[in-house]
Amino acid sequence: MSGHPDDEGRGALLRRTRLPFQRFFRAESASGTLLLATAVVALGWANSPWAEAYFRLWEVEVSVGAEALGLTLSLQHWINDGLMVAFFFLVGLEIKREILVGELASVRQAALPIAAALGGMLVPAGIYMLLNAGTAAERGWGIPMATDIAFALGVLALLGKRVPIGLKVFLAALAIVDDLGAVIVIALFYTGELAWNALGLAGIVLVALIIINRLDVRHPGPYALLGIVLWLAFLRSGVHATLAGVVLAMTIPARTRIDAKSFVALGRAYLDEFEAAGAGGRRLLPTPAQQAALRGLEQAAEDVQAPLQRIEHGLQAWVSFGIIPLFALANAGVAVIGNLAASLTHPVALGVALGLLIGKPIGILCFTWLAIRTGLAVPPAGVGTGHLVGVSLLGGIGFTMSLFIANLAFGTTDALAIAKIGILSASTVAGIAGLTVLRAISPRPTR
Repeated sequence: MSGHPDDEGRGALLRRTRLPFQRFFRAESASGTLLLATAVVALGWANSPWAEAYFRLWEVEVSVGAEALGLTLSLQHWINDGLMVAFFFLVGLEIKREILVGELASVRQAALPIAAALGGMLVPAGIYMLLNAGTAAERGWGIPMATDIAFALGVLALLGKRVPIGLKVFLAALAIVDDLGAVIVIALFYTGELAWNALGLAGIVLVALIIINRLDVRHPGPYALLGIVLWLAFLRSGVHATLAGVVLAMTIPARTRIDAKSFVALGRAYLDEFEAAGAGGRRLLPTPAQQAALRGLEQAAEDVQAPLQRIEHGLQAWVSFGIIPLFALANAGVAVIGNLAASLTHPVALGVALGLLIGKPIGILCFTWLAIRTGLAVPPAGVGTGHLVGVSLLGGIGFTMSLFIANLAFGTTDALAIAKIGILSASTVAGIAGLTVLRAISPRPTR
């Protein structure tokens, strides 16, 4: 017996609404698995008989362009300061999208993830400073503030339909706000001595980007060319070069040329033209009239999409399955044989590990409770206290952004290896703990 037409329409609308989230979570969960595998390879390689080859590989210098430009960096720096620009660019696109049309589009929607992320940044940083204030290692206070969205959603995906979709959306929004906080921390506190000439050039490029945005330039080419100049200016300015990606993302157009209603009308008209112009039976090629209808339909499909969405969709796989695993391979390797126990009791490792394992859950839960209790926010549908506890534990998976900040904080000093041990051990424990809690409170779906 068929359902009511209105029910079918609502079901189709629900499927269309959930599809972007489902695609996003599938991509993030798959990339989280690859990220884990790459980190294991890096750790194994760094503690194998071929460890020297691992560390020497990333020190190889690579020159790009004319010698006068001075673009000679180690392979690791090309990855961390060059390729990671694409990661930060994608982060910027996600932040902009969420602010415009996503979970951060209204104060009511944004209140809960913002509160959770704020608590998840402040408390871990405070715990780290309790153990390292007044020492040379206090510069690492930003390391335990970050949440790795790919790993966290990858762990959550292991539970499938046992957890409500609202919990996944909340975790994704929390991690995106967390990334925004990390970007601000890097810009304000992990910036070197400023070169004002280079900053002036960056300002000029930014003005040019804003102008072409206002002129409704939608082709990615001009933005890419100006983005490269912006990255070069940031590289010379003392501000970390990867922040150019976030700045560039803010200038990508997020407007469509036609609305959904116009697209539906145009689409139907072009489909009618296509049908009317075709001869009966099978044909190898469409007629000229059909080709014209197809071109019109393609243009309408392009006009109803914002460049921000198209670029984000095209870049997601390259970043998730290429750049981030390569970053993990270059940065997760740390020699732990023989000094693991001593490293784990070092104040840097303790500050990082306790910040992620204890500070993150406490901060997320307390600030979430305050936001709900004061009426600023409401919990997502179907999400209970146990779910929030599990997600707060998953928030302690730092990894990508934590490793990135650790490199900025400690450079090539011994503290970097110690911080990495704290990040990797805490992220592992946080993932297991969060998965255990969520599995315990989430019943298996009935068939």
